[in-house]
Amino acid sequence: MLIDSMAMAPGERAEAIREVIWSSVVRVEITHQPDPRLIRTSGVISRVGPLTVCSVRANATVVRRTSALARDDMEPSVFVGLQVTGSSMVVQDGREAVLRPGDMALYDTTRPYTLLNRDGIHQHYFRIPRAELALPEGALKMATAVPFDRRDPLADLTATCLRRIARQQARTATSPAHGWEAAGRPGIELLRALIAARLGDHRAAFQAADETLCLRVMDYVRAHLGDHDLTPARVAACHHVSLRQLYKVLSRNGVHLGEWIRSQRLERCRAELASASARHRSIASVGYQWGFPNAAHFSRAFKRAFGISPGDWRALHVDSNASPRFLAP
Repeated sequence: MLIDSMAMAPGERAEAIREVIWSSVVRVEITHQPDPRLIRTSGVISRVGPLTVCSVRANATVVRRTSALARDDMEPSVFVGLQVTGSSMVVQDGREAVLRPGDMALYDTTRPYTLLNRDGIHQHYFRIPRAELALPEGALKMATAVPFDRRDPLADLTATCLRRIARQQARTATSPAHGWEAAGRPGIELLRALIAARLGDHRAAFQAADETLCLRVMDYVRAHLGDHDLTPARVAACHHVSLRQLYKVLSRNGVHLGEWIRSQRLERCRAELASASARHRSIASVGYQWGFPNAAHFSRAFKRAFGISPGDWRALHVDSNASPRFLAP
């Protein structure tokens, strides 16, 4: 679902935004600019498995989940606010958390909270059913309105994973990719680890981070397949692990990183060459786009993988109205 206040008449903006948020995210009171012509809000709301993801840009607002609204019939959930630009404040359970770019904070829908965005906001919000986190209510209450600083390695891991989900959501909102519903799971597991670490259970935190590493690496690689410097060393550094640990975890899951990257790149090339958008591009440029700088090497790798040359594969799809034909690898 897309939100764009500029597509609405000024007098309808506040009520239209409230209706979208109430029906898709959470019931809250939203205080906007006094002059309705100054209301500026845009964003995307989508579902990624159990996660509801809401990415919003807006000018100054105050958002309140009142005591009355907190008693509604909504499934008990936890929100994670991830600050992108600017600053904001989360108030709940007698605490105040000031967020700056890269910081996160939690708040619980079963109790009143206030979100203060006096200078405008660009933030990603993630709603997670409390049952998915599988943490005691008392433990969650101790973690609300507490800033998770971007300088904390585990907080950075969690924020990176959630940020990637938010950035991808717009691309898959209208035509979800195969398996996209599973992408939210690593973020939930890392959030559980982050809360456990904050409460002193470092063993549980390490276990969750280790168990989600393979999924996070695969998600990261898919998002950076076109990068020519996508090396194992870079992947390990971005996930705050050593090369040895990276290979160990991937091997345990039956993944050979180099081969998997190559196969994913070849699949992207195959899809690109069959599309109408690439019809007037050279085969070499398509290969280069997806990480193959050497045209001859790309052609050999493509034919070895799919049993047909890149040129012959594209020739099969010249007529966009023809029924698709596939050759077994």
